[in-house]
Amino acid sequence: MTESEFEQYFTLYKETVWSAAFCYVKNAVDADDISQEVFLKLYTYSGEFSGSEHVKAWLLRCTVNRSKDHLRSHWQKYSEPLESIPEQEDTKPGDTDSLSEVFMKLSRKLRITMYLHYYQGYSVTETAKLLGISESAVGVRLMRGRKKLEKLLSEERNEYNGS
Repeated sequence: MTESEFEQYFTLYKETVWSAAFCYVKNAVDADDISQEVFLKLYTYSGEFSGSEHVKAWLLRCTVNRSKDHLRSHWQKYSEPLESIPEQEDTKPGDTDSLSEVFMKLSRKLRITMYLHYYQGYSVTETAKLLGISESAVGVRLMRGRKKLEKLLSEERNEYNGS
């Protein structure tokens, strides 16, 4: 892969890779690290790709694998994050920030499945291949994710209207 091809793929897919990693690990700094490692792997990869969609699928598969490895790591299991959460203004239900927060409350499996299918536009079959699960498992996760998201949004609306 030439340097110009790498730069082209990096520019095209840096946000996609970062978003997938963030969706998986729920931490921006870790998502940065994972993205960097995935693109380093692409830079040093000596195989051939059949096109830009193949590169995107390869990058997402590497991102999912690296995110899983990160979450299984000894350091991740036994360390506590230093969190300083500033006071935030109240947001109305349906705000983009509010929706993102609710989306991040979903379990990791539901989040990454919904992200790949709805945000990245992969079919059920393609999502199943990227995650290494069956198509029926993808369908179940999408259904559960929609129901859980609907429930969480409803609860948030009720909290907002009740306060």
